[in-house]
This record gives sequence, C-alpha cells and structure tokens, in this order.
Amino acid sequence: MTMEIGVFLPTSTPDPEHPIIGDVRASARFAEELGLDSIWSTDHLVASAPMLDSTVTLAAAAAVTDRIGIGYNVMLLALRPVAWAAKQISTLQHVSGDRLVVGVGTGNPAHGDIGWRAAGVSFEDRGRRTDEALAVLPGLVTGQPTTLADGLEVTLAPGSAMPPILVGGNSARARRRAATYGDGWITIQSDPEQLTKDIAELQELAAQRDRAPLSVTVLAVGLSSDVAPAAEQLSAYAAQGVSRVIALPTGADWQRDYEFAAKVRAAL
Repeated sequence: MTMEIGVFLPTSTPDPEHPIIGDVRASARFAEELGLDSIWSTDHLVASAPMLDSTVTLAAAAAVTDRIGIGYNVMLLALRPVAWAAKQISTLQHVSGDRLVVGVGTGNPAHGDIGWRAAGVSFEDRGRRTDEALAVLPGLVTGQPTTLADGLEVTLAPGSAMPPILVGGNSARARRRAATYGDGWITIQSDPEQLTKDIAELQELAAQRDRAPLSVTVLAVGLSSDVAPAAEQLSAYAAQGVSRVIALPTGADWQRDYEFAAKVRAAL
C-alpha cells in the first residue's frame, strides 16, 4: 500500500496562543515542490483561534499549483445551506482540475457553539443536518436534479465530478456516518490498538451496507521528530490499513514541517 502524506496550510492551529496564518500561496507551492501528496484547510466560522475561510484558502492554493491534492479537513456542512456548500465544492473541484477531497465533520465542541449561533443554525442538530446534507450532496455537486429535505427540487450548474468524501471523527457515530455516506474516514488516534479496533469496526459497517472498504486517513499525533522513527510509525499505520497521514503543525515554521514531512515520505 502506498502511503500518502499531507500537510495543513498555515491558516490556523489548534493552539489559540500561537495561531499560524501564513502565506497560503507560498506554502501550497512549497508543498507541491517537495513532492507532498496533499494540502488541507480547517473550517470554522468562529473558532478559538484566528482562522481563514477554508474555501477561499483552497481556491488560492489550487490556483498556484498543478498536481497536489487539496482538501477540507474538515468542512462543517451543517453550518451552511447544503445547496450553497455543494456549489462551493463543485466550483472548487472544477477550478482545481478535479483535485479536491472533501473531509466532512460536525465540529469540535472545544470551539463552542458561537460559530453556529452566528450562522443562525442549531448546534444540537448538527449531526442530523450533516446526515441530511451528505445524503443529497452527490446529486447537487454533479448537477443532477435533487430533492432537498424540505421537498424543494434543485439542479445546480455546472456540475462537476464528485470528489471523495471523508467523514471525520473518532466516535462510533462518525464511523457509521462514514460507512453510510463516505468514501473514507478521518481520525485522530495515537493508540495503535484502538485504531486497529476502530478500522475493523469501520470496515464491518461498510460491509453491512454492501459497500467497498473505506480509505482511512490519520491525523498524526505524537509523531517522532526524527525521520527514521517517524517513517516506522507511518509504516505501522500502513500495515493497519491507513492510506493517508496528515502531519499536524508543530509551530509557526511551516517550511520546516513540510520539509520534515517530505523527508519522512522519501524514507517510507
């Protein structure tokens, strides 16, 4: 199995005291020049740290690159009317030359509900709204006549090729959502034993729904700062069925992080 290595664009960081908002175009070009496989943007309306808009960020990254994959990690579908989200996804897929991957999640409660209140949508209903959106998203993105939850039929144009959908989250509900609607699953998991159990559950859920095995993406937590041990960790992930690892930021120096990720990729 070939392991893909991705990195986050410098749009923010989980550490609110040290937010990273850097040059998106320069970082996207640099990641592509290094031979990395994908670049990703986080997505919140209001977060615990400053954060750029994910769709604009990915559009800027797509405009200055040619090969590297671009992705939401993860898009909060329930924050948006689904038709509007689908229009953004379809357009971004088109302008990027079909390089988009759409990670979808329901939001980290650590950020609170202020972004949801600001958008005028229910924080408590975000799981249900996400499921409803995922059910109609493929039809909307590809330009098919699609009936929304309220009975309205919508056809968006121009339609685009449907990008892969990866459902993020460590919970059993997230794995069920991935098995039902997704092409893959995204997890933050540093315990190898638990990861093995979670992947087995995920693939069993997919089989129960007569679906092919799903891809697994891991956000790398606790990755060694030395190349050889880090490559061993990623090889162990691959043996568990992980096809992609996304390196988390270690600080403001995204150039150093990208160079390290490229060295680890070369050592696999």
